[in-house]
Amino acid sequence: MVRGKVEMKRIENSTSRQVTFSKRRNGLTKKAYELSVLCDAEVAFIIFSNKGRLFEFASSNMQKIIERYRARARETMTVDKSTELEHYMENLKHETANMAKKIEILEVSKRKLMGQGLGSCSMDELEDIDSQLERTLKIIRARKTQLFKDEIERLNAKERLLLQQNASLREKCGLRPMLLESAPVPAPPPTPPAQAKERGNCSQSTKSWEVETELFIGIPQMRCL
Repeated sequence: MVRGKVEMKRIENSTSRQVTFSKRRNGLTKKAYELSVLCDAEVAFIIFSNKGRLFEFASSNMQKIIERYRARARETMTVDKSTELEHYMENLKHETANMAKKIEILEVSKRKLMGQGLGSCSMDELEDIDSQLERTLKIIRARKTQLFKDEIERLNAKERLLLQQNASLREKCGLRPMLLESAPVPAPPPTPPAQAKERGNCSQSTKSWEVETELFIGIPQMRCL
């Protein structure tokens, strides 16, 4: 009779599941015993059922087998860590070598940009260096211009703030606001001709009156007017 293929999934029926557990456990115990006897191997296994019952098998002392397993696991872990550390150190060495090559290339490029070691450069390399310098100068000049603009804006803002503070202080002290620029003195309005003539006559009469009322001290004399 051909045995059918068992589908690997949880058996829903509890009775069938318990029967299958017992059969498979007994079969596993038999196979483990045969392996230990036929191959002179130390075999052990531990099984917990779904209800928490413990089932175990050991071809010799279970505790000794467990201690031997733990010691072997520690050795394997140590070896794995050592191997991992070696791989890590190798990777670091490769990265260090690559970094050193990149640094050397950058140093050569820097010296060429500084005008050193240009004797071995071809015309194409010189043109490339010239283009790099032009681009760098454009970037530097643009940045410099921007910094100047920012500084001018900052100073203008500071000036406006100081003027506002000054005006506020003068207002608190009862002073007139300070003029930023001196206002031009307005020219006097033109004098009409009649007024100009009157002013001239007044000036002449004043002079003559001063002459007529001049104080004279001494013997009266005849004077021709």
